[in-house]
Amino acid sequence: MTTIAVSRRRALAGAGGLLMAVVLPRARSRAATVTRIVEDQTGPFAPNAFVRIAPDGSITLILPNVEMGQGIYTGEAMLIAEELDVGLEQIQIEAAPADEAYVTKALGTEATGGSTSTIATWKSLREAGAVARTLLIRAAADRWVVEPASCQSEAGVVRHVPTGRTLTYGELAVEAAALPVPSGPVALRAPSTFRLIGHAQHRLDGPAKVNGTATFGIDIQQPGMKIGTVAACPVMGGVLLHVDDRAARQVPGVREVLTIGNAVCVVGDHYWAARKGLEALAITWDEGVNATVSTGTVYRQLHEALQGPAIVANTKGDARMAIRGAATRVEAVYQQPLLAHAPMEPINCTVHVTPERCDVWVGTQVPMRARDSAAEVTGLPKEKVFLHNQYIGGGFGRRLEHEYVTQAVQFARQVSYPLKVIWSREEDLTMDRYRPAYVDHLVGGLDAHGKLVGLSHRIVGPAVVARWAPEALLPNGVDDDLLVGTVETPYAIPAMFLDYARRETPGVVTAWWRGVGGTRGVFVIESFIDELAASAKVDPVAFRRRMTGDRPRARAVLDLAAEKAEWGTTLPEGVGRGVALQYVFGSYLATVMEVEMSTMGTVRVRRAVVAVDCGRVVNPDQVVSQIEGGLIFGLSAALFNEVTLENGRVREKNFNTYRVLRMNESPAIEVHLIDSTEDPGGIGETGTAAAAAALANAMAAATGRRYRRLPLTGPQA
Repeated sequence: MTTIAVSRRRALAGAGGLLMAVVLPRARSRAATVTRIVEDQTGPFAPNAFVRIAPDGSITLILPNVEMGQGIYTGEAMLIAEELDVGLEQIQIEAAPADEAYVTKALGTEATGGSTSTIATWKSLREAGAVARTLLIRAAADRWVVEPASCQSEAGVVRHVPTGRTLTYGELAVEAAALPVPSGPVALRAPSTFRLIGHAQHRLDGPAKVNGTATFGIDIQQPGMKIGTVAACPVMGGVLLHVDDRAARQVPGVREVLTIGNAVCVVGDHYWAARKGLEALAITWDEGVNATVSTGTVYRQLHEALQGPAIVANTKGDARMAIRGAATRVEAVYQQPLLAHAPMEPINCTVHVTPERCDVWVGTQVPMRARDSAAEVTGLPKEKVFLHNQYIGGGFGRRLEHEYVTQAVQFARQVSYPLKVIWSREEDLTMDRYRPAYVDHLVGGLDAHGKLVGLSHRIVGPAVVARWAPEALLPNGVDDDLLVGTVETPYAIPAMFLDYARRETPGVVTAWWRGVGGTRGVFVIESFIDELAASAKVDPVAFRRRMTGDRPRARAVLDLAAEKAEWGTTLPEGVGRGVALQYVFGSYLATVMEVEMSTMGTVRVRRAVVAVDCGRVVNPDQVVSQIEGGLIFGLSAALFNEVTLENGRVREKNFNTYRVLRMNESPAIEVHLIDSTEDPGGIGETGTAAAAAALANAMAAATGRRYRRLPLTGPQA
């Protein structure tokens, strides 16, 4: 596949095409053309923000969510193409610009995250395709002077059924554009007629990623561009006092040494020059109030808050009374660490600031926030800031933040040329915005028959939403993300009391991480459910099954996972199976993990079996891929990962100290999908949410001891 630069004149030739920064031609007949950025969204037929059809027959779909490996370009294209009645091979794909038209209501801004993409677009993108199809059929009917009901669409063509006459969408584009957009609902395809949805499709971005022509943020090239790399104060909140750059300026290829309040950027002709120049700097920092913060400080504050006042987050019945009258009382404290996002593509951003405009090339999950930040730094109006969103080499929530865009613009406005800022891996890990550390205290009461009668639960930790979207904080001060996987569970719990003690982590900025509240909540609840089952002397699957009550979807995934994992069959000594059942992001999952524990304490995950009911499936292959990838991501964190602080500094600097599960350590993974007619739930976060609890329960089954602290290979209290 060849990358072709397209001029405005060439792009607009032929009565109204779209302006695109890059065109990636088809690699094979089945693959859609994947293009990048839209600046000019005018076109002959543009009935909404998502569909453009030109007289030359080219069909462009503008997709509201960014592609970061989760396959959303393919899934969202399928939704539109299904109703527009075109094949995936007939379309071009473009990343949406920063614009109000692409706001995700669930997140309150234009954003990709929280497993909201398919949930949010399941209806709206199908409607966008259906509106376009309706107008095209109307235009054909008007030209032929026939009733629209006598016309059918197929593969980008409208056919008059009685006479066999046909017109392509391109031939109808101008006439369709002149018609009024329907004011009411349009008819959507019946699921029984779906040609794309529910059927496995190849990833549209696959060919470009395989042959190397896909453009990620770090790949951006601009005429006259220089490369910069940065060092920010290693202690959060610290500022720059002085920099001696004499040695750095002697490094061949170094062009500039730029400073802002808390960071230095060395600019070179290439990355190596910039990196060597940065290493040659003598920097003096004022480390500020966080210079004495340690990991011990963080956990001490969390554990202290297990006693004392807290906000009541949720109540059902009188849980405390039920526990007092219970035959058996079970109690546990769980601890989860700070975590880095550690995406494969480190933080980067390319910026060119001129008096008239600011161009930003970046992979971001929050295009509008990134654009608005650039406008604020430059003083330019928002309409003069052009954000060119790129493929992302792993987001996991890191690129829901945009402070690195702000930083890049602050440096780029000091030079006249395009500046690409690339963080080193060390900078990426030590200047991350981290998944918070949490401590949870649970108390459960069992009656004489081993049934749960009441559950009391206290969560201690930060409220990420209070910083990211303070208006979304609940009126009582609770971050409702913390309730995911804890309040709405697969279980019928007779009485429950949940409270929350907010404790912001000193020395770091906390942020969302893959699985968000589901990952932290499922580990705690499913570990404790296992402890309740053990105390009741009931098989963990049987204990859960009787707790599912009137939730048949939960029971179905549990039964399927247990069957496929051969639950209950005899295992060798030192081998154990663990189960976790969850309802998060609108999807039900049951996961059975099988592990082998050596006498030296090492863990080998042998097998993982997952049953999934995520509602109606858009692309089955992608659901399976997301579960597989999510499990690997979650297992890496559960086994190995923790961010620790010493003297205000993050100690983990690269993948040698922040481990990722290796190929030879990865288990065999089986994913089984349950057919469903429910609207789709989220899937991108669910595999990660499942990993830690199923793994901890399997390790407990293999060893007879409980694992209540993550990472599981670290010290256990």
